[in-house]
Amino acid sequence: MDPEPERNTFRSLIRKGNMSSATAAAGNTFIALIKWAAAVMTGNGAMFASTMHSVADAVNQMFVFAGSVLAEKKPTKRFPAGFGRVINLFCMVAVIVVTIMAYETIKEGIHLIQHPIHSSGFWLNIIVLAVSILIDGFVLVKAMKEVVRESRSDAKGLAVVSAAFRNVKRAAPPTRLVFYEDLVATIGGLLALLAVIVTSLSSFAVLDGVVTVAIGCLMVLIAFRVGYDNMAGLIGVAAPLEVEERVAGIILAESFVTDIYQLRVLQEGRYYHVEGLIELQRGLTLADADDIKFKVRDQLLQDPDITDVTLGILEDNGVRNWVPAESS
Repeated sequence: MDPEPERNTFRSLIRKGNMSSATAAAGNTFIALIKWAAAVMTGNGAMFASTMHSVADAVNQMFVFAGSVLAEKKPTKRFPAGFGRVINLFCMVAVIVVTIMAYETIKEGIHLIQHPIHSSGFWLNIIVLAVSILIDGFVLVKAMKEVVRESRSDAKGLAVVSAAFRNVKRAAPPTRLVFYEDLVATIGGLLALLAVIVTSLSSFAVLDGVVTVAIGCLMVLIAFRVGYDNMAGLIGVAAPLEVEERVAGIILAESFVTDIYQLRVLQEGRYYHVEGLIELQRGLTLADADDIKFKVRDQLLQDPDITDVTLGILEDNGVRNWVPAESS
């Protein structure tokens, strides 16, 4: 039974949405609420900065989850290329939110540097920040596992950490955003915890403002990183070399295919579109050549990350055109 008609039902779209961003949105909403309460009660600047970061993360990840759901819609007559790039647009909105929150955070940090204050509620701040670090850390680990899964890396245990950093560019845009944001959120939580401890046990109150500015600057870096990645995605970006090699391997596995004359693999959201010209053995009839082309196309479409394949066929020209990336 063809599963395609089910693809645009609300339930199936929600199920295919990016679960990392949904989990992160729920976690950061809870974190933002308890941090806001602690910031209001204690007047701690680092806590305020951490609150702004969590608010930005929660809003962003809600946007990103909604975008990841819409990006799963199948192509229509009006939009024959599908909706894969919608997620990049939603991520760009998230970047704007992060930038605004970063500005407010840096502004508050500068104010605290110029006019340092001694906050209260030491244990309240410690408990709230410890809870937020644990939640952010949990979401970060989940995002790392998602990066490993989406990049098809073979990593388990502690190796997941290094594999996630190594392959994050190969993950889907929402997963990358969750990874970057919760990495900074965890680091920001640790910095805020340090500021609370130092300012409570010493007279170095200015550290509160310094850490607040540092967290704001980290948010700016994330906005730049995510913005750059998604701007490239909106324009249209080539798939990673590993994906291109995987596609080429599937094509060349067909015994009648002698070479790949031209190949382009375009990434849209978390999916790939394949366009290529393949060379077949000489002497084949047109009907046989068409059968081979459709066979290769069907084999490529079995890959869950490939949604569209357009192939042309040529007779073998006797010249080797396809050279693997590691040999070039």
